[in-house]
Formats: sequence, C-alpha cells, structure tokens
Amino acid sequence: MHTELSGFYPVIATRDIEASHRFYVEHFNFEETFATDWYVSLRRPDAPQYELALLDHSHPTVPEGRRNPIQGGLLLNFEVGDVDAEHRRLVGEAGLPELLPLRTEEFGQRHFIVAAPDGVMIDVITVIPASGEYSEHYTSGQAAQS
Repeated sequence: MHTELSGFYPVIATRDIEASHRFYVEHFNFEETFATDWYVSLRRPDAPQYELALLDHSHPTVPEGRRNPIQGGLLLNFEVGDVDAEHRRLVGEAGLPELLPLRTEEFGQRHFIVAAPDGVMIDVITVIPASGEYSEHYTSGQAAQS
C-alpha cells in the first residue's frame, strides 16, 4: 500500500528569509501564500502545483544538529519555453550571478545556471531533442523534444 500524497515541495533552509523571498518573487514570479519572519510559503499563480518554501535555518523546528543553511549543494530546475529570453532577462537585465553560461547540451537541454541569495543554484532550462548516444537513454515515450 502506498501513502496518498496530497502535496510535495522543496523547503530551502536559508540564512536570509527576506532576500530569498524577494529573489523568488521578483525573478521567478512566485507569490506569497504564507509569511512569518522565519518561514515563507510561495506558489506560482499560473501553476499553483509549483510550490516552494523558505525556512530560517536556525529555527527550532529544524533538528538541532541539522540547522545549516544551504551551501550550494541544491540545484533547482526551472523549465521554460525560451531559455535565451530568460538568460537576457535574468543575467543581462537583472544582473544575477551566472555560475554556468548559456549553452546547449547533447543530453537534451539548452540551459544556464544562476545563483540565488540563499546559496541555491537555479538551472534555467529549455528541453531540446537529445542527440547522439543520449537519445537512447530516455525511457520509451519520454525522449527530450522541443
């Protein structure tokens, strides 16, 4: 028997709730659904199934030995229709720190990575057809397509 899942979303342990909150609202169109000085719940208004939460890393609801903020080990993928336009908007216009320049990958992505203020890496991706050996690695019916 499987547990019925009524929701699933990442919670990012961060040092700066306010800066992280502003970042996801301003650059990725999330809206606040709940906010305190130690926890913020966010949701995309155009796709309410996409949720994200931010938690003060030092809050007592986090087990004492685990109260560490993210240090760059978390990567969030945001799939978009036009990664080139998003690169112009986020890196060119907004000046977000670019960790990986815009590039096309044989495994079926055109993408770039920027840094969020909470240490999270944001991988902005447009799925494209995989080429060469990578096209053989997709499960039947799941091949990367544009």
